[in-house]
Parts: sequence; C-alpha cells; structure tokens
Amino acid sequence: MVDLYGGTKSRRDIAASAGALSQFAGVRLMTLGDGVERGIRMLEFHSGTGLRFTVLIDRAFDIADCDYRGMAIGWHSPAGFKHPGLAEYEGEGGLAWLRSFSGLMVTCGLDHILFMYDEPADHYVYGPKKTVSHSIHGRIGTIPGKLSGYGERWEGDDCFLWCEGIVSQGTVFGEHLELVRRIEIKMGSNDIKLTDRVVNRGFYRTPHMYCYHINAGHPVLAEGSRYLAPIKDVVWAAHAGENYRKQGVGYRSMPAPKMNFHEQVWQHEMAADTNGEVPVALVNDRLGIGFEVVTRKDQFPCMYEWQNLQAGQYAVGIEPSTNHVLGHGAARERGELIWLEHGEERRYNSTFRILPDTAAIAASEKRIAGLAKQPSEDFPEPSGNHLPIGGRS
Repeated sequence: MVDLYGGTKSRRDIAASAGALSQFAGVRLMTLGDGVERGIRMLEFHSGTGLRFTVLIDRAFDIADCDYRGMAIGWHSPAGFKHPGLAEYEGEGGLAWLRSFSGLMVTCGLDHILFMYDEPADHYVYGPKKTVSHSIHGRIGTIPGKLSGYGERWEGDDCFLWCEGIVSQGTVFGEHLELVRRIEIKMGSNDIKLTDRVVNRGFYRTPHMYCYHINAGHPVLAEGSRYLAPIKDVVWAAHAGENYRKQGVGYRSMPAPKMNFHEQVWQHEMAADTNGEVPVALVNDRLGIGFEVVTRKDQFPCMYEWQNLQAGQYAVGIEPSTNHVLGHGAARERGELIWLEHGEERRYNSTFRILPDTAAIAASEKRIAGLAKQPSEDFPEPSGNHLPIGGRS
C-alpha cells in the first residue's frame, strides 16, 4: 500500500483519483539546455511526499538537486552541474575537479580518492607508463553513463520509482572498471535507496578506492544545525594542532556562513548497529528538518565529516569511504588497498533519508545515541588511531 496525503491507498485507489500516476509521483527524463549544464540528460524523481531529486545520467548517475516541500537538502556550488565535456580532470595541479564539484552526491573513485597521488603503474605491464597520475577524488564523477532503464514498477499495491545504468572508466594499458548503479524510492516514502556494484571488466589486477561526497546545504545546514553520528573515536582532523580551535568551529554544531573560512575535515570511527549499518545525520531543529545517510560498516569502514562553511559555498559533507583519510599511498603501505582481479566486484548499499519533522529527528537521534554516545565537547583531541581495515588482499 502507498502512504499518501495522510492516508493509505491501493493501486486501484490511485488509478481512480487521476488519469496518470505522474499527478502524484514518477520519474521523467529530460535534457538540460543552458549554460554549463547544456546537454546533460537528467532524471527527475518525485515520490509523492514533497520529495524531489534529480539524477544526472551524464555525471555518473549522481544526485544533483534534492529538495523537500520547497526546502533544499542538497548543495549547489558556484561550479554548477557542469557538462562532462567541459570537465578538467588534470588541470590546476590536480584540483580542477573542484570546477565540476556540486550536488547532493558526487561519487569519488573508482581507482582513487582523496588528494593527488602518483601511483606506480607496474601492474599495468606497459614500460612507457611508469606512474598513474591521480587528481583529487578520481575520474568517475564526470563520466557519462549509459541508461539501462527507468520508470515506475508496481509490486501488488506498492509502487517503486527507479533507474539503473552503467558508467565505464577505462583506458588502454590501464584500468577498466565499471560502476553499475541502481537508484530506487518507494512511492510515498522519503528513503532513497542506492545500490552500487563496482566490477573489474579488465584483465589487469586493478586498485579500487571508493567514496561518496554527500553534501547538505542550506536550510538543512544553518546556524545551530547539529551533526549526529555514533562516534566511538575522533580519529583525525586536518586542522589539528595549534590551529585546532582557531576558527572557533567544532565538529558538532554549525555556524552561519563565515568569511575566509578554511575547510575543516574530520575522520570519525563509527559504531554500527546489529545489521552492520551506520546512520549519520545533519539536523536543523529550528525548522524541524534533517537529512540522514545510512551506510554499511563492512562496505564503508571509514567516515569523514567535511565542513565548508565559507560564505557563498556553504556546505557540510557526510563522506563514507573504503579507506582512511591518510590517502592512496598509505592504503598501499598499510596493505589496505582493495585490488580487484578480472570479474571481481565490490557492492555498496546505502540509504539517503529525509527527516521531515521533529519526531523523525528525535527517532534518528535516539537510534544514533543508542549505538555510541558522541563526544560532548566541540573539540575532542584526535586520537590518531586509524584502525586496520581487514579483509583486504
């Protein structure tokens, strides 16, 4: 059954109320037509609750817009949702990726995440290729996808809105990795389900690193908004040391937009529930709105918190990751880098959830606090204890 407008409706009830399901919910395909976005294919979802989000087919099926009853959830940066043909991956010393960085979710990978790194290329068995030069956060987020299908699917009286597609990252004498992504939401709900498979289609042994850069913006992010997470340990902070308190912003409570703010990044060690799930949320108590991300500890053992509180670029990031913030080189040295042989794959299952009212916020906070009581101080001393990541070959 579908929960809609304060009641429960069957498929027949919904069909009797209008001539098309699109009056209430649906998925539609469109192409953007102006500015840096021109030519991007996009799917627009609306679930019937007031939740609307868009999926950029030509940007790795990442989620761009997201709003709930007129309130923005996702972040829009000055870069815009740039067409992949305009992307500059290797420019500006490896930082030109930032000129395509915008949206609720930007996928990082498939063979590299975090800052720039020159990786030894001997595993690709090609003499002239001594290294693989990686720019920040990898290539996948600006690669166009191939749309396998989309639409509405009924299972009895339950209706699901969905899309699926494939994004291929490949080169000669190098990696050939494939992302198979499915996005689904039940009509009448606020839970976006994301299912990813990363497969090595090539015949070289290939590294794999993966991260979601999930970016919440105003008004979910505002002065007084709270970061909620089952933090067992604050492991690392990019600004630790003499500058730790310099900007006056801790990990828990967010300020209004600030001038000349330098980004702050934290890594937290999270507790998981009995199902292996890790919930993290950003909530605005004044407006009674929040956004929660649920990932699996066995798939994403690491979690970063990104604070970009600069005026005009105001965002907070929830970043589940396969690896520590120490980077590609450290992952190799510690034996934690994932290597995929031909046909091997890794799976990732996540939920992005709108918390639409104070009751939902309270339930999320209770669930999170039941897993681990996060530090009560704003500036807990980072432990530096990057726990070993097991199960890697």
